[in-house]
Amino acid sequence: AVDLLLTGKKQEDLRAAADFLREKLEAYSGIIDIADTDRPGKRELTFGELTAEGRAAGLRLGEVASQVRRAFYGDEVQRLQRGDDEVKVMVRYPEGERESVENFEQMKLRTREGTVPLSQVVHVRERRGPDTIRRSDRNRAIRITADVDYTRGNANEVVRRFKEEALSQVTGNFPGVTYRFEGEQSDQAESVREIGLGFVFALIVMYVLMAIPLKSYLQPLIIMSVIPFGIVGAVLGHVFMRTELSIMSMCGFVALAGVVVNDSLLMVDYVNRKKKTSANILEAAVSAGAVRFRAILLTSLTTFVGLTPMLMETDMQARFIIPMAISLGFGILFATTITLILVPSAYVILEDLRMAGRWLIGKDRGSSLPGVEDVTISTVSSDDLVNRM
Repeated sequence: AVDLLLTGKKQEDLRAAADFLREKLEAYSGIIDIADTDRPGKRELTFGELTAEGRAAGLRLGEVASQVRRAFYGDEVQRLQRGDDEVKVMVRYPEGERESVENFEQMKLRTREGTVPLSQVVHVRERRGPDTIRRSDRNRAIRITADVDYTRGNANEVVRRFKEEALSQVTGNFPGVTYRFEGEQSDQAESVREIGLGFVFALIVMYVLMAIPLKSYLQPLIIMSVIPFGIVGAVLGHVFMRTELSIMSMCGFVALAGVVVNDSLLMVDYVNRKKKTSANILEAAVSAGAVRFRAILLTSLTTFVGLTPMLMETDMQARFIIPMAISLGFGILFATTITLILVPSAYVILEDLRMAGRWLIGKDRGSSLPGVEDVTISTVSSDDLVNRM
């Protein structure tokens, strides 16, 4: 659904902006039940400017309004006590002279020169007042709402186009009018912020939980480096399935982060154990990829196959969880491919950098730089050189 709140100082500008936005909404397919809160109320008579005769008579709008109020509402002249009740005595025009616009316009106003009809001293306009005056942050407000027929359109797509094509023109065409989304869009934005904060917190906890047993500050980063690639795979999965990203998709991103690190963790743990029995870190990394390849691939494939029935679901009650299944399924598949290549490579690079750092600070000056083979230099005499030739 679409739920938009317009705020501004002038009701006329708000009404014009609301009409403009309603016209734009009506052009989108699938939009139904467009409405706003600025409904016309009862008929009312309002004072405009004083006429030349009114100004010449020395009248002011406040004085005119005061005389009209006393004539129609009444003026208290005294109070009478009747038992325990106090009764006000009001003086005003007879009821027959307070029932029509003609009576109102012909009522007599007192001036310095006598009495004159109201219509001669002030301009009177008839209009419909607002049904309810709504305010937000001390400004006038109009709320525009609309529903989306999900068989004909997508709410997120409609809101995106509405922002680009209509709301971007509001500030320029209607100065002083501001807008913000309420209802579903506001709740969705708040949910996105909360999920983002929760995701960051989850990443920190995952890092700490892996850094403690691994006794390393950098190896957890290698393990977690596949998370961005998993999210890329999830987005590509939404493109492939022609499904819009939603809150459930983002929930799938968070769940995906906790799943894709499992394969990386297994591989890093195997390399650590293999490194204890092998002096060559490259051989340990290659061995880890070869040994863990089948287990990692089967784990990812079985997970994706298990999610396939959910991906193929067509029931309307289950469609809202399909974006989460897409994030998990395609994210795991994409991250698995990256894991088999990225994690061993990153581990070897990190180990080379660590050894190079130790060599530069002098802890391993006695050994050669990583990747540089030992070279033996021998000397021969000139006679031996001639004999060899």
